[in-house]
Amino acid sequence: MGVAGCGKSTLAQQVAGATHLPFIEGDDFHAAENKRKMTAGIALDDADRQGWLDILAEEMRIRPGGAILSCSALKRVYRDRLRTALPGLRFIYIKITQDMAISRVAARATAHFFPASVVASQFAALEDPVGEQRVLQLDGSLTPSELLVRSMDWIGGKDAAAVTV
Repeated sequence: MGVAGCGKSTLAQQVAGATHLPFIEGDDFHAAENKRKMTAGIALDDADRQGWLDILAEEMRIRPGGAILSCSALKRVYRDRLRTALPGLRFIYIKITQDMAISRVAARATAHFFPASVVASQFAALEDPVGEQRVLQLDGSLTPSELLVRSMDWIGGKDAAAVTV
């Protein structure tokens, strides 16, 4: 979890591969209207995300063997909504600076619908999950391989069935 450009999809794919669990890309489940808004540089609000969060929770629930989800989960209420649907859910939070996020999102502009102009709104909405149960915070300036090692160390011998990156 984290803001756009933090590396959550990359890490989630790697964790899914390492744990042999299915990968769920949260962006794939946004409603067409939400994608249109973001493409136009309009930030999503809580109402825009409600149905999306319900779909993501269901996507995780229908995989009884577990799954790894990539999802921004910016606010505690969003994380709690997912936790209610999936007791025991754990989050890997990739923390980066706003400048780093803008740079990364701008660099992928031709490959992703989310424009750099909306990054500031994600930082405005972000409620840092530090102090919440079952949350690992990672420094987004680490290399993808370092992020994976730290994630897998944290997952360790625990049941990896429910993790949101």
